[in-house]
Parts: sequence; structure tokens; C-alpha cells
Amino acid sequence: MLTADLGNISETKQLAAKVNALGNFDAVIHNAGVYQAPAELTFTVNTLAPYILTCLIERPRRLIYLSSGMHLGGSAKLESLDSSVSRVTYSDSKLHVLMLCLAVARKWPEVYANAVDPGWVPTKMGGANAPDDLQKGYETQVWLAVSSDKRAKVSGRYFHHEKEARYNPEADDVQLQERFLSSCEEITGVPLP
Repeated sequence: MLTADLGNISETKQLAAKVNALGNFDAVIHNAGVYQAPAELTFTVNTLAPYILTCLIERPRRLIYLSSGMHLGGSAKLESLDSSVSRVTYSDSKLHVLMLCLAVARKWPEVYANAVDPGWVPTKMGGANAPDDLQKGYETQVWLAVSSDKRAKVSGRYFHHEKEARYNPEADDVQLQERFLSSCEEITGVPLP
């Protein structure tokens, strides 16, 4: 088992090197995240960690990014990424994840890259009273990672319970995606290959 503090950019880079030492993977699921945390930690874990790992881990055939229905209330806030991330919210970070997914799908056509809204499920993050189905929350991730179903062998989509779902149209803006990638590269020193 490999572990790292995804709130630390150096440790996240080291994690990618350790993953690559194990060989190529068929699928990578970017599932780590924090919810009720300070803005800087939320941004580093939820936005920068999947960006760094996507850039540095050898390309798998499938990439699955965990977003959230809360991304609908998010904003890219790219102007604040250049100077301070103190205004980035959980919703913003989940929009960032979707933007990353769509940019990767556009730039790496040989990789199936998709985002998932697992729902508000009863986990440590979601709480015991969360109304959604925990099993359905993870089944979509597994389906996208291993299924030969033609509906799962797509790219640049946003899923909820194995069905394509509505998402924030801001994520489709290619110029915004490019500015987002540039900001992440500037902050981390890691370019998207």
C-alpha cells in the first residue's frame, strides 16, 4: 500500500513516482478529497493532487475523477488561483476536477477520462444520515474502470449512477480549461504532458 499526504505538493509528486515504480495501471480513480477543511487544503487536496497525479503517473487506459453534484454551485475562480486560494470552496474544487477531466479527455483521446458524482452517500465525509445509496456511489466508478459496456467506453462525460448527468457548462469552456491548466502548472511546476 502506498500512502502520501495529498495536502503536500512534494509528497504528491513522490507518490506519483512510487506508483510508476509499480508499473502501468489499467485504470486510476482519483477519489481522495476533503470537505469541511480550510480553503488552501481543499484546493491542494481536491484540485492540485489529481492534477499532479494525472500529469506524473504513466497514462492508464482509463481515468475516473470524483466530482460532486455540488460542483454546480462552484466557480472556477481562476483569478484567485494566481495569487491566493483562500476563496476556493469545496464546490469550486469539484468544478476544477471536472474541468481537469474534460481537458484530459480532449488532449488524450486514447484514454477514457470521465467524472463521477457518487451522490451524497453515508461515509465519514457524507455523514451517517446522507440520503443516497453507498453501493450506487461506488458502482459507477468500478463500472467506468473495468466495464466493456460501450456506455462506459467513452470519454469526457459526467456520470451519476451509471447514467450521464447534467453538469456546469462552465467546465466545457476550452479557454477556461487552458487557463486552469496553466495556473496548476505555475503553482506546481508540473506541466500536463
